[in-house]
Amino acid sequence: MVHASLRSFAEPVEGGVDGVLDVLLANACTVLTPTFTESHFGVPPPSHMRPARNGVNYTELSNQSVGPTMRIFTVHCGLIDASMGILPTRLLDRPGVLRGHHPLDSFAALGPHAEELVATQSPTDVYAPLRALTELGGSVLLLGVGLNRMTLLHLAEQRAGRRLSVRWARGTNGRVIAVETGSCSEGFPRLQTYLDMYARKTTVSRSTWAVYPAREVVEVAARVIAADPKLTRCADSDCIRCPDSIGGGPIGTIALG
Repeated sequence: MVHASLRSFAEPVEGGVDGVLDVLLANACTVLTPTFTESHFGVPPPSHMRPARNGVNYTELSNQSVGPTMRIFTVHCGLIDASMGILPTRLLDRPGVLRGHHPLDSFAALGPHAEELVATQSPTDVYAPLRALTELGGSVLLLGVGLNRMTLLHLAEQRAGRRLSVRWARGTNGRVIAVETGSCSEGFPRLQTYLDMYARKTTVSRSTWAVYPAREVVEVAARVIAADPKLTRCADSDCIRCPDSIGGGPIGTIALG
């Protein structure tokens, strides 16, 4: 799984982001990236789909335009949130890429294990690709970014007993459905002390690269989060997602999908 910032290199990269992807794929890697689409397919929640402690101010949300409400996600839509960056965008353009079926938080993969990684993702199982990554003995490669960009740590939160946040999209039948997504990740760098012993790091140009074994990261981070839930609190005192996540996530019965 790759998270990258080409800006961190501070100088041009031969071949650009496609050059980075070419090198990984040429070395028989399967490249997995998040390809989220909430800005395209997110919709406001119906009144009967609003669980408490969900990291959402429903009053404010009701006054916002969340997205084109009639759009329905498909794995071939080609859309991706601008915040995902250039590498996932270019990966989606590659012939043979496979994409998981989740309307807001899909993952895409290309390479020998692509189908194993994304085939089981669904609107009711957002982190199936991350579980598959750990089961296959995969790794997370951070190219010039920190732990706040490591999506895998949301799986560790789930393993620690937190319920995932709920957001809303349209299902294949056009009806609004509830789906699970990750919460705030800006406090994840506070896990660095516990994960550093598993990282292999190097410097490329001015960019710090680190590779972490996925299975160990999830196991260790889950134990740490369970023992000290407040550790993942971000520095923003106004963040409403962190307190709700630390409290355990949404309350009550939630019908997904």
